[in-house]
Amino acid sequence: MDLGAVTKHSASHAKPNGLILQYGTAGFRTKAEHLDHVMFRMGLLAVLRSKQTKSTIGVMVTASHNPEEDNGVKLVDPLGEMLAPSWEEHATCLANAEEQDMQRVLIDISKKEAVNLQQDAFIVIGRDTRSSSEKLSQSVIDGVTVLGGQFHDYGLLTTPQLHYMVYCRNTSGRYGKATTEGYYQKLSKAFLELTKQASCSGDEYRSLKVDCANGIGALKLREMEHYFSQGLSVQLFNDGTKGKLNHLCGADFVKSHQKPPQGMEMKSNERCCSFDGDADRIVYYYHDAHGRFHLVDGDKIATLISSFLKELLLEVWWGDWLPCETRLIREIVPVYCTKTGVKHLHHKAQEFDIGVYFEANGHGTALFSTTVEMKIKQLAEELEDKKRKAAKMLESIIDLFNQAAGDAISDMLVIEAILALKGLTVQQWDALYTDLPNRQLKVKVADRRVISTTDAERQAVTPPGLQEAINDLVKKYKLSRAFVRPSGTEDVVRIYAEADSQESADSLAHEVSLAVFQLAGGIGERPQPGWMAGS
Repeated sequence: MDLGAVTKHSASHAKPNGLILQYGTAGFRTKAEHLDHVMFRMGLLAVLRSKQTKSTIGVMVTASHNPEEDNGVKLVDPLGEMLAPSWEEHATCLANAEEQDMQRVLIDISKKEAVNLQQDAFIVIGRDTRSSSEKLSQSVIDGVTVLGGQFHDYGLLTTPQLHYMVYCRNTSGRYGKATTEGYYQKLSKAFLELTKQASCSGDEYRSLKVDCANGIGALKLREMEHYFSQGLSVQLFNDGTKGKLNHLCGADFVKSHQKPPQGMEMKSNERCCSFDGDADRIVYYYHDAHGRFHLVDGDKIATLISSFLKELLLEVWWGDWLPCETRLIREIVPVYCTKTGVKHLHHKAQEFDIGVYFEANGHGTALFSTTVEMKIKQLAEELEDKKRKAAKMLESIIDLFNQAAGDAISDMLVIEAILALKGLTVQQWDALYTDLPNRQLKVKVADRRVISTTDAERQAVTPPGLQEAINDLVKKYKLSRAFVRPSGTEDVVRIYAEADSQESADSLAHEVSLAVFQLAGGIGERPQPGWMAGS
């Protein structure tokens, strides 16, 4: 490791005085002009991680659903997972090190993780459509090359596509070809294999309006649509030709504000969906005949997918090889809660043979163990008639999911295939269960770290008195509950409230936001009744 070269190059990627950043649930995020040094240093860290794991590591330059002026970076581990927690700590330490401490920090990481500095390193890099992303990607490349790492710059990619590339490269192509063409072909082939089993005809289940949040999803979906056009017609809105990234559009806007994105006209009962800026989230929605807006979020996506997988498993039930009781499979799909953040859901899902996980914001996927994959492929060849057909469908679903990370394009194709196969309209899907009226708000605070939680972020531990205040407020409303948690990416506290009516849910959310403002160091304008500006 040429520490002299590192010091020399680091000087041209100097850290702003006093800036402290935390590697959050999805890496580093802040204003783009503050990130040059972070990008250079994450290039360095990616090389060390690659040497340690003897694998390809990914670096994605994106700030997902954040405003256009922001940017961010995250590292992708060998099987497409989020970066290991111990290396998140290294990332934070390295990003915040003063220039004179850089060499020491790099040496400390190398020693602590037993990095063989003679090992080759290979890094793949992707970026979103933000104007700042190309320059920041070059800063990553500078960090990679100064430590002697090799790299491939994929340029513009969705975040899930970069996860896919990493996974493909580290499984010697068994998962798929590590190209955008390979990604398009794999997902489209599986989608068309599934939908050809559908008994419905006509266009009622095969046409979809997609809000692309003026982000990278529009470019990639446009490239991909001819691969699956015989099974699904997509009409793209907020495609980046006009309008700002994530501004009044995208999955986060639709979920938070519970209304359609700007720039999309919706007819009654017309099926629509929104991606976020880097295409790793998706939510569905529609207007009913009375003009009321209905959101079909990640919880209902998980319900649709889980129930369909359960049906297929029952069709091909093969005996005792699965390590759970037949009765359990027939009667329930176990449900678990984790802390907010897809990485926590991912780790929990890995504990099971089949795990379906989604955050309410639409970020999620399904995971299948190697044992399940192998058994389903075997059954798809051995079984006959209806059972064989169900096994083939399971095989296609496994191929459709980008298992390494939540993927809006992959999830969209799975959802569309299931709706077609089951002959469900979006209204019928929505009616699988009824959500209690709810409201989400956020309150700006001086330091989000004053909030700490337990019980999968359903109970506030600090600041003192906050949980007691929330408990007292919840008692005032019927069928109510409320949670608060610190954002993983900005100094805000996120608030969720539900109750027996929308008026009560809104009132409870407001009262909780006041408690947070008063007890957790709120800044700026005090929350007002009906206040939705920060939602």
